[in-house]
Formats: sequence, C-alpha cells, structure tokens
Amino acid sequence: MSPVGSGPGPAAGPRAGQLAGPPAGPPAGPLTGVRVVELGGIGPGPFAAMQLAELGADVVRVDRPGEANPLALAGGMRRSRPGIAVDLKRPDGVDVVRRLLADADVLLEGFRPGVLERLGLAPDDLLEANPRLVVARMTGWGQDGPWAQRAGHDITYAALSGTLHALGPRSRPVAPVPVLGDFAGGSMYVVVGVLAALVSRATTGRGQVVDAAMVDGAAHLLTMVHGMLGAGLWRDARAANLLDGGAPFYDVYECAGGGFVAVGALEPQFWRQLVSGLGLELEGEQYDTDAWPAHRAAFAAAFATRTRDEWAQAFEGTDACVAPVLSLAEAPSHPHLSARGTFVDGPAGGHPVPRPSPRFSATPQRDPGPEPAPGADTVAYLTAHGFTGEEIEALLSSGAVVQS
Repeated sequence: MSPVGSGPGPAAGPRAGQLAGPPAGPPAGPLTGVRVVELGGIGPGPFAAMQLAELGADVVRVDRPGEANPLALAGGMRRSRPGIAVDLKRPDGVDVVRRLLADADVLLEGFRPGVLERLGLAPDDLLEANPRLVVARMTGWGQDGPWAQRAGHDITYAALSGTLHALGPRSRPVAPVPVLGDFAGGSMYVVVGVLAALVSRATTGRGQVVDAAMVDGAAHLLTMVHGMLGAGLWRDARAANLLDGGAPFYDVYECAGGGFVAVGALEPQFWRQLVSGLGLELEGEQYDTDAWPAHRAAFAAAFATRTRDEWAQAFEGTDACVAPVLSLAEAPSHPHLSARGTFVDGPAGGHPVPRPSPRFSATPQRDPGPEPAPGADTVAYLTAHGFTGEEIEALLSSGAVVQS
C-alpha cells in the first residue's frame, strides 16, 4: 500500500476495481491502494469519484435501492468502479456502510449539511471509529453560512461567486455549461482536498473532514481576475477587458459558412503573425485601445472571407494562436487530440469520451471502465470486503442491500 493508504487492507478476494473496472492485472494509477466509499449522488460527486477511480483508487459507489433519478443514471460518470445498493434508511444498511468505512481511506458524500448526521454517519463518529479516515463533504454552499441549506446548481453558484457576471457579452451574462461550479469548482476541488488530506495523514497519522463548497471553488477559479481588478487592470464589466473578449486579438470570429475560430494572440510576436496571416496592414499598435474598434472590424471582415477550416489550414504551423472552434462531435478526431489519445471509445462503445487526465509516466491510470447498474456488484463487493455468505443473505432478505 502507498504511504497515504490506511492500515489493514480489504479482506482477501478480488479487488473492487476488478468488479466493474479493467480486467484483472497489475495495479494501475498513482492512487492504487487507496479505498474510497462514495455515497451516490448526481453530477459533481460522481465525477470526483470517477476521477479518483481512474487514478487507481479502489472506489465503490453506494446507491439507493431502485435508484431511478435520470441525473444519477446518465452522464457517463458512473464508470470505472463497482456499484452496490444499500438502504441507508435501515439501521442494518447504515451498519454495512460503517463496516466498509472501518478500514477505508476516504468517504465521499454530497448531501446537504446535516443529512449524513441524520443517517447515523456523523463525521465525528466515523473518525472516532477510524481516525485515519478522510471525510470529503461536497455541497453547493458549504457546511455553514446563511445559504447552507438552500438548493442550488452550477448557475447559481457561479452567480453568487461573481463568476457568472464575468461571462458573456456586454449586454447580459450567459449561462455556462455546468462546469464552473459543479465540476471545476466542485469536483476538482474536492479531489484536491482529498489528496491534500491524504498527504497530511501520511505525516500526522490522522484523517480529517474536507468541506468543499462549489461556491467557494467557483470564486477561487477567478483569483487572477480578482487580482487584476484590485490592481486596476480589470474593469468590473463584461467584454471590456484583455481576456474576456474586450481585446480584438482575444476573441471569437465568425467565418464564411458559419464556423468560428478562436484567436488568442496576446504577445506582440503572436499578434504580428496573426495580422500577417490575415493579410492586413493596421494602423495603431496592438495595445492601443483607441485602435481596437478598427482592428476588430478588420479582423472580422478578414475572417469572413474564408471558412473555418480554410483559416485553420492557413494558420497551421504558426504561432498566431488561432484555432478552429470544434463541435463536440468533431473534437475527438482532430489530428492533435487523436495523436495524444485525448479521447477513447466509451466503455460500451459508441460516442468517444475524454480519457482521464493528467497523465503519469510511472503509474499510468486506467482507461474508462464499464458503468454498472445500481446494485450490480453488491454481492461480489461485500464478499470481497469480508462479509460472509450468511451475512450477505441476511442483508438481502431484510432489504438492507439489493443485488440488481
């Protein structure tokens, strides 16, 4: 087990990652040896658990019996780890989770504040039973504060944090695809919190509670913007700044045929290649804001003379920082992404899915694995983690656990 792992490992038998993950073989990923219990939810929690699993952790997803919420079943984020079904409204179901947590490294949950306690899984009690446990709690608004019990989603976390205000044209903010609060500000921050707590545990020998709030993460993502605002280098308005479309050399332009290109020629040497590639002669310097309206008009007119793909070819091999805006369906087949293997065929075939990131030289992570139905691995997982056949049969009979 790695230095961040807990003491005794699971009972003898197949590791959970072999139940709904890659074929049996050598351990894969830098988190091999770390055991995670995920209390099933939607969106950000499953994404964080998926990330940990594909980095090599032994993750099990605990679903409600009969889970039918389409947001919990769809989205491609149940992959790469086994799924068991446990009724946490039953004391014997709660006991199953407690037993799994007794020698686990991480509990990952995304309930509203207080729900874990009402289920009989209060963090203080869990840490008393297993002092090395990391209890990772991810919520929209955090474990405390006036809004802690309110419902919310990505757009509301982005709104309250100030992040949404910075997105879109001058006239109005634009609702983002739910990545800022949910996944960037939520999932990835709770993963960072888990990893940091495991590193700390390697020194202190003790786990702790990680309070990851999506509104906090969404705010933190704009650290640079807040720094520039404080230094007088950013206007508190949309499309009025260097990096939000206010500068003509950092924007998106429509091409002939309706496609778009993205331009990010911030440095003078890159700007010169952009202007040259467009065949333009411009009056005024790159950072002369009085010249920006004329520069923008010239760029727009030039890009409108060719298709997106023609401009992509024209700027191929240059440092003009021009890239085609690809659709979701187009991106996997781009030569660069194809060469790097950024996308891989989905676990069940069909549409390509992004391969886990980042990459490691010595402990390469696993490719996306299957997505089990809720409860598909209940018996196999409990057997692999020390439950006897008689215990499992009793749990199935009582309804505390379900095998789908």
